[in-house]
Amino acid sequence: MMDDNSDSGIGDSTPSQASLLAGVVLITEEMLSCAHNDDWDSVTRLEQERRTTLANCFAGSLPVNQEELFSQALAAMLHMNEEMIGLLEAAKQNVAIKRTDQNRTKRSLGHYLDVEKGH
Repeated sequence: MMDDNSDSGIGDSTPSQASLLAGVVLITEEMLSCAHNDDWDSVTRLEQERRTTLANCFAGSLPVNQEELFSQALAAMLHMNEEMIGLLEAAKQNVAIKRTDQNRTKRSLGHYLDVEKGH
């Protein structure tokens, strides 16, 4: 009888892929946390790490009898991605509002300085 630690390749790949997938979910959670804190540089850095981990995770076929586990983990990751996209859209709107407010302030200051020169 063969155990999961045999050299058959089956026992060796399952923990590795499951471990990599768990890492992908943890990285995604960290990305979401960074996004909540408007730390978009970290989100970008972590995305690169996550891509590499995902590629390694799915380099081979899925472990037998673990398709449901992988499906649920990917669904969780996609849900977190959707939340990050919402946060990114909100951040982009905030930047646009700040830019508009900054332009208005600049025009107001310019007008004020022009008025002061006329006195």
